[in-house]
Amino acid sequence: MTAMDVIPAATRPTTDSMLGSPCLLWLLAVTSLVPTAEPLTPQDFEEEEEDETAWPPFPAVLCDYDRCRHLQLPCQELQRASPTPCLCPGLSSPALRPEQPRLGEVRVVAEAGLAVVHWCAPSSPVHEYWLLLWEGSGAPQKGPSLNSTVRRAELKGLKPGGAYVVCVVAANAAGESSVPWADGKGIEGADGPAFGPCGRLTVPPRPQTLVHAAVGVGTALALMSCAALVWHFFLRQRWGCPRRTATRPATGL
Repeated sequence: MTAMDVIPAATRPTTDSMLGSPCLLWLLAVTSLVPTAEPLTPQDFEEEEEDETAWPPFPAVLCDYDRCRHLQLPCQELQRASPTPCLCPGLSSPALRPEQPRLGEVRVVAEAGLAVVHWCAPSSPVHEYWLLLWEGSGAPQKGPSLNSTVRRAELKGLKPGGAYVVCVVAANAAGESSVPWADGKGIEGADGPAFGPCGRLTVPPRPQTLVHAAVGVGTALALMSCAALVWHFFLRQRWGCPRRTATRPATGL
């Protein structure tokens, strides 16, 4: 067979026979499943940077809010006025009655007959406060309404040497906080919670009262002594002094 001879068509490999091979079919399936990689462009890097800078930093600073500070603004107002974001303490639902405030220091001024009462706000929305004052086992005296920023109030007209019970009440649209002695029972000889809304106070006698009492007692004793001496001399001058009879010693026989 020369170089010019042509191979018959029956012996020539066809395309159908090549596609029918299992190895070739497996290679074609694998290459069709492999995704084609696309090169990154500068626009892709800019989009990634925008996604990273779109999230602001989480505010981890607490607002300058103190539950016991007098004339303390609500924390929501501090958040709006603050140049940087800050966090507020959690509060209960406005649909619930406020929790009990915590009574703080009670300073008694005996000379003026008054007491200065401090308290701390509860973890609840509050619209107003007021004080309740018991003297003995009678009905309490209710003080004037105070706005939600107040944490200090004065109790006037206290009697020297008197014993009282004072409670702080918080209120909102849902109601008012509970008071241990709301029914007036158990005030004498019973104590409320250690860190609750109520406390006892005793007004000591005024120093001027003690001085006046001491001067009065001394004056009364001096007058009684003078009266006794005058009465003694009066009786002596009127009836004379009793004479003593001389007794002679007995002589032996």
